[in-house]
Amino acid sequence: MNKHKKLLSKITAFSFVLPAILVVGLLLLYPVASSIFYSFTSKNLIKTTYKFVGLKNYIKVLSDSTFISSFLTSLKWTIFSLIGQVVVGFTAALALEHIRRGKGFYRTILIIPWAFPSIVIAMSWKWILNGVYGFVPIALVKLGIFSEIPQFFTTKEFVFATLLFINIWFGAPLIMVNVLSALQTIPKDQYEAARIDGATSLQQFRYITLPHISVVVGLLVVLRTIWVFNNFDLIYLITGGGPANLTQTVPIYAYNVGWGQKQLGVASAVTVLLLVFLLVICAIYFRILNKLEKEGPQ
Repeated sequence: MNKHKKLLSKITAFSFVLPAILVVGLLLLYPVASSIFYSFTSKNLIKTTYKFVGLKNYIKVLSDSTFISSFLTSLKWTIFSLIGQVVVGFTAALALEHIRRGKGFYRTILIIPWAFPSIVIAMSWKWILNGVYGFVPIALVKLGIFSEIPQFFTTKEFVFATLLFINIWFGAPLIMVNVLSALQTIPKDQYEAARIDGATSLQQFRYITLPHISVVVGLLVVLRTIWVFNNFDLIYLITGGGPANLTQTVPIYAYNVGWGQKQLGVASAVTVLLLVFLLVICAIYFRILNKLEKEGPQ
């Protein structure tokens, strides 16, 4: 009788979990499996038949100079975006933590960039920084900073830095909100005890603040690394990867190969390489996170 009840309990539990398993299988496992499979084939979007080509697609991608430059651009895009977002978000969180009046108002104002969809942000900044009628370029000329209207999205001197600025402006609020939440969990008596012992503000930050929020910041860096490296919409909507592929990242390269050239097999190889790279990066991150968690506040 007990065995029958245990079996019935397991079946009931599994029936509740089954829908989630099916959703994960359909939305995650199937696309990944199909991409891996097609990466070894000559799959083309305008042809009904395809054949197995082994590692040919991977060799083609890795020997393509455009892919190499796109990968390097993705690395620069991710590293500088992460540094900027963490520094700005972290600084904003520390500032909000020390504000006594109007904290809710300032927090609401600062979170606004994260509240808008990417297409709204892209179109807004294209309008603000437009090289013909944009408010900012015209204002810079009138102030005497530039002798002629700067073209922020079409010249190699400005385009990458401009996109970085927009991405940092967009992503920093997420860092800010999460770090601010972590700061509010730190026991205040630790700061009071440190001040009584004569600890400076820098020492309090080093030995109290950082150990308490290091894991939260680490998790944010992991999530933002995946998100920023895979970012497609913001860059594509603003520059499309131009000018002259200066802002073309790996996701845009995969899109151009897959949908522009119709070479789905080659595009699948690109996405698999991207998946492997991000898995390796995440594995390194999690090793560091585990170390930080063990060395955290006791």
